[in-house]
Amino acid sequence: MMRSRLGVGAMLATLAVLFGSAAGAQPQDAPSERLLTVTGEGNVHGAPDIALITLGVVSEASAARDALSANSQSMNRILAALKEDGSELRDLQTSGFSVEPIYSQPPADQNASEPFQAQIVGYRVRNNLTLRIRDLQKVGTLLDKVVTLGANSISGPTFTVDNPTPLEDEARRAAVAEALRKGKLYAAAAGITLGPIFRIDEGYVQPPQPIAPGAMMRMDAAPSSVPIEGGELTFQVTVTVSWRLAD
Repeated sequence: MMRSRLGVGAMLATLAVLFGSAAGAQPQDAPSERLLTVTGEGNVHGAPDIALITLGVVSEASAARDALSANSQSMNRILAALKEDGSELRDLQTSGFSVEPIYSQPPADQNASEPFQAQIVGYRVRNNLTLRIRDLQKVGTLLDKVVTLGANSISGPTFTVDNPTPLEDEARRAAVAEALRKGKLYAAAAGITLGPIFRIDEGYVQPPQPIAPGAMMRMDAAPSSVPIEGGELTFQVTVTVSWRLAD
């Protein structure tokens, strides 16, 4: 009885392998699908409408409490001035805060062979604020104002657009148009006939990049403000289009 069960099991396993191989097998000489694939790139220029600036206050004192108090006073003055100038709460965001010790440094004539024991001689407090400026005419004036009120660490501005979708979509259309143009050109040059489009793949959407200096947008501002140039941004999209080739 045991031998009979083993025999049936072995026969079923053999049939499963045979049917599985037949179902998954492909002819070795089956022709691959004939496709023409090209990539198109679309570039669109647009003017920025937002500037991002990270400004900070760095304060030092022998006691951490004193450094924090001085730092908070300066930052509160800056925040009050920005709100008074029209900055909305949604455009003000604390982006970093730290309290760290300051250590003594070895004297210039310190003998390298003699050990030096660093001591805490004070504390440093940093408070960073990311500011979104929607009126680009105010960028230079606001930079001048925050420095006057105590900001001593500033990076930016970074120019961008509030809603990049329309410009990105325009770049997508330009990329598809370029791919279609190149596809027709290659087909005509090779003497082949394009069939229906097989697939379209979006390859890359580049974040807005400033264009080379030349076509710069100058922002009028008061003579005492920081000179700032907004320039233009480039939006780039690449698209890959594949066609089946007609017989």
